Amino acid sequence: MPYQDALAFLLGMRRFGLRPGLETTLRLAAAAGDPHRALRFIHVAGTNGKGSTCAFLESIFRRAGYRVGLYTSPHLVSFRERIQVQRVPIPESDVARLVQEMRRGLPNAASESHPTFFEFVTVLALRWFQEQACDLVVWETGLGGRLDATNIVQPEASVITNIGWDHMQWLGPTLRHIAKEKAGIIKPGIPVLTSTDEPEALEVLVETAREAGAPMQVVTETAVAELGIHRCALPLEGQHQRRNAALAAATARTLAAKDWLGVKWPEGIQRGLEAATWEGRFQIVERGDQVVVLDGAHNRPAFETLAATVRTWRGGKKPAMILGMLADKDLDSAAEILATVVRRVVVVPVQSVRGSDPAEVAGRWTVKAPSVGVEVASGLEDALARLKAEPVVLVAGSLYLVGECLSWLRGEITSERELNEWSQRR
Repeated sequence: MPYQDALAFLLGMRRFGLRPGLETTLRLAAAAGDPHRALRFIHVAGTNGKGSTCAFLESIFRRAGYRVGLYTSPHLVSFRERIQVQRVPIPESDVARLVQEMRRGLPNAASESHPTFFEFVTVLALRWFQEQACDLVVWETGLGGRLDATNIVQPEASVITNIGWDHMQWLGPTLRHIAKEKAGIIKPGIPVLTSTDEPEALEVLVETAREAGAPMQVVTETAVAELGIHRCALPLEGQHQRRNAALAAATARTLAAKDWLGVKWPEGIQRGLEAATWEGRFQIVERGDQVVVLDGAHNRPAFETLAATVRTWRGGKKPAMILGMLADKDLDSAAEILATVVRRVVVVPVQSVRGSDPAEVAGRWTVKAPSVGVEVASGLEDALARLKAEPVVLVAGSLYLVGECLSWLRGEITSERELNEWSQRR
């Protein structure tokens, strides 16, 4: 099977939508020989900061000499970014081989037991990590935690970054509901670490950990200094990344007590943190005399974090911004929060079936932030052309837009971002 045919098959699986629950994933994994039972995991959930925390964790253990798998979503440009070993994406040929092998045993497409795209890819990743004999897999949830396909594993540690407002149509209308879903990755007796500071959400995590007999550590702002993170030359911008790094460092230190997984403290952990890379999170790209900053912020907590970073970066000078958002995101919060740190906005369509109407987004800005100049462009290239004289351009609002911009800046043409799409079918 050629790689493009494998992608076409995966793309066709979008019609099965998003289906919370573990039954189908467990059945698919069993048919593959239960590869997850031969692997060790750090399971990471949260509203924001999951990817960056995963990147810090992966770098810490890889730099310490371990063979590390990394499973994240969504991807920015290539589907293969989701499944990496030693930070090398899975080869095209192996994607094609595994898709061909796994599709043979699937039920009829009309069957309710047919796996969704994410369920299928999750088991495909497990097979690849087993084949690659990974010592450890840094394993990010897709949505929520309790009923997420990734929750079939028994981890060495459960990590929950933070909890905020996002995906309420799936996770529930209150922080307590959302926290309950995230807390679903907590397992009996398994250490759980969190940087959550929302009192209502933290209360749920503490309750769940106590009921499970899981030792819990809350990584607060003071841990940044206690763990020596303030002395690290972190490659990821923003104070929030120091909190993410502290969470990763605390997790590594907790696991260092295990005979099979040790990282020298503190120099080994510091070395790993300083070598971490993660695209699309306040990523700075030089484009001639212009600096383009790519940030996938797309919900209220992320907008607040992005605004805080911009205020302290380059003396707090306000950049121009290219903004594109999905229709199911908080358009008003973007205007209310980001208007305080940008001076000009060009709204563009997002290349997604869930993309919002740029005119509607611009209209929200006109009402919520009348002091900020706003205009609508036909697309990303048009927006960049309009802002060519700007010294700094911030691109934000959606990881879809960030991925499109990365492709454009690299001169690449790819349709693999379509694989990030999913329907509202339940």
